[in-house]
Amino acid sequence: MARSMTAYGRAVGSTQTKNITVEIKSVNSRYFDPQIKISRSFSYLEEKVKNYIQKYISRGKVDVWVGVEVTENATTEISIDKAYAETYINALRTLRDEFDLRDDISVMRVAQNKDIFIISASEEDEEAAWGEVLPFLEQAMSVFMKARESEGEKLIADILKKKAHIAELSEKVSSQSAEATSGYRDKLEARIRTFLEDHTISIDESRILTECAIYADKVAVDEELVRLASHFTAFDDILKSSEPIGKRLDFLIQEMNRETNTIGSKCSDSKIAHIVVEMKNELEKIREQIQNIE
Repeated sequence: MARSMTAYGRAVGSTQTKNITVEIKSVNSRYFDPQIKISRSFSYLEEKVKNYIQKYISRGKVDVWVGVEVTENATTEISIDKAYAETYINALRTLRDEFDLRDDISVMRVAQNKDIFIISASEEDEEAAWGEVLPFLEQAMSVFMKARESEGEKLIADILKKKAHIAELSEKVSSQSAEATSGYRDKLEARIRTFLEDHTISIDESRILTECAIYADKVAVDEELVRLASHFTAFDDILKSSEPIGKRLDFLIQEMNRETNTIGSKCSDSKIAHIVVEMKNELEKIREQIQNIE
């Protein structure tokens, strides 16, 4: 299933002791890049949140915000990192003395540095807090995943239209190539005969036919068109997969672009050249769309 890497999900609600808000949003990225922010008093839940979202998301830059407001019966313990606090206060005093600053070092001023506080919870409290946060995380994830799938369906519908157009263009190349190859042989044979006659060289019919056949084979694009058709089939097969498909499609588009470039380099026919340009243009549009797919 195709899922977009751009989506948003949100859930808000309350428990007996807390008001909880969960927001999940993501944008394109080559890798799984989670950024998780949680109310400081519940930062110990960060790893659990990360492990949870990783079950659903394998690729994309994901921002998760979990806001928890305690309304009553707070059981989280807050202590002071005395060694850090002492070092920090001494640094403030040094700053004051070195630069002759006004001495406004106070409890509230020092408390603005949140790193001096150690926030902890018992294992029982941690599991209880997780049990309260998880339902809202699940709700937000459900909304988020539906948005990804909905956007993914739109992307694939657009990509399939472009792929169908490329298939039509490849048929045109096939038809035009057959005519062009035949023309190449006739023109080449005529030139060879003229050259030999002008230089009174005896004509070896079998040699002329062999040279014409070799040249015609060099400019023929049958193999490239066959491989391109096989890539179309592989493309459809990948879309049926339940796994993330973005990277696989990106690789396949590179292969399709390679075959198209080869066709363009082999054919000197102007009509085929114009068709190839249009094919490459459509492939580039597909490649850009695929960057949005997980």
